[in-house]
Amino acid sequence: MSWNWESFVFALVAFGILYWLLSKYAFGPLLATMEERRKLIADQMNSADASRVQAEQMLEEQKQVIQEARKEAYQMIEQAKLTSSKQAEQIVDKAKSEADRVKEEAVREIESEKNKAVAALRGQVSAMSVMIASKIIEKQVDEKSQEELVNHYLNEVGGSK
Repeated sequence: MSWNWESFVFALVAFGILYWLLSKYAFGPLLATMEERRKLIADQMNSADASRVQAEQMLEEQKQVIQEARKEAYQMIEQAKLTSSKQAEQIVDKAKSEADRVKEEAVREIESEKNKAVAALRGQVSAMSVMIASKIIEKQVDEKSQEELVNHYLNEVGGSK
């Protein structure tokens, strides 16, 4: 193999021209495209980080909203329990007062009926007394037989209750 200086110089000049042409027309736009791509990737990574941070914030907010909703639901349940127990107490109190009213009314009615019965009994006793008196007048009896007669009529009245 022989070494030829002319071809070496020619190859070196051709390489220099090709390098200059490539740096002027290819390397510049290629490096600019690569730089744009690098910026785009960096922007996308920054955007992804921002989205991740925003998603974490939203997740935390949602957790807080859910926690507040649970607290409100618990409070509503407790309030409903209190309200229902108060209503139950009111219903029981109302039933007791109604029962007391019915009882008092029944006692008054019993007392009224008792008074009517006593009045009727007095009327019967009066009638019996008149009848006894008329029988005594018809028949003159001594004191002992009169007492027996009164007791007899009183026993009849007492037994007819």
